[in-house]
Amino acid sequence: MTKEQQSTLESLFSDCDNAREKIDRQQEISQWIFDRSPLSEQPIANIRWVPVEQVEANDYNPNSVAKTEMGLLYTSIKHDGYTQPVVTIYDEAKDKYVIIDGFHRFTTMRMNADIKKWCKGFLPIVVLDKQINDRMASTVRHNRARGKHSVAGMGNMVLEMLDNGWSDAEICAELGMEADELVRLKHVTGFSKLFEDVEYKKAWEMKNQLLAKKKYKEEHPEEEMTV
Repeated sequence: MTKEQQSTLESLFSDCDNAREKIDRQQEISQWIFDRSPLSEQPIANIRWVPVEQVEANDYNPNSVAKTEMGLLYTSIKHDGYTQPVVTIYDEAKDKYVIIDGFHRFTTMRMNADIKKWCKGFLPIVVLDKQINDRMASTVRHNRARGKHSVAGMGNMVLEMLDNGWSDAEICAELGMEADELVRLKHVTGFSKLFEDVEYKKAWEMKNQLLAKKKYKEEHPEEEMTV
């Protein structure tokens, strides 16, 4: 970078009176560069710093971290700073960034005044553009890649995905699960009890399809049905 280029960049901050204005200006410049970058399809190329109050947790994350590990995370951030952004989606109705991955990094700032002060109250995030099932799948992939997720939370998420229209095949493909793992989750969460009068098979059928068949059988007991 030439001295002239450096001087131009420095002038962009000359009218900023405080840290908030400088961060906002940094964001504008970063977005301008990202929009023209050959790596613009990669979220990590556009790390944003947003007020931590504008970020919120999702209601489906099956991950859990022990108190000891949370303490270690605080120590890590205290000594090394934020080395990974929090992964989010933007909820326009709420004007909030909803967390897909990184809840504990978010919590560390929210619960520790020294970390928040150090970062001027801003949390590093990247933003994905995804619908609800894809968001949940992203959360699971992040968790499973680290080997951390709770069975109960995972099962509840899978049931919600089924309710939202995904088939068993889509869930296995998107979450990196084997068919027998999905079967076990269904049994653990009580899913299979919904169909006590049918022979459960590892078929690629959605929950709503099976419920419809069960209801029809109850209403037409005289008919034979293959489930």
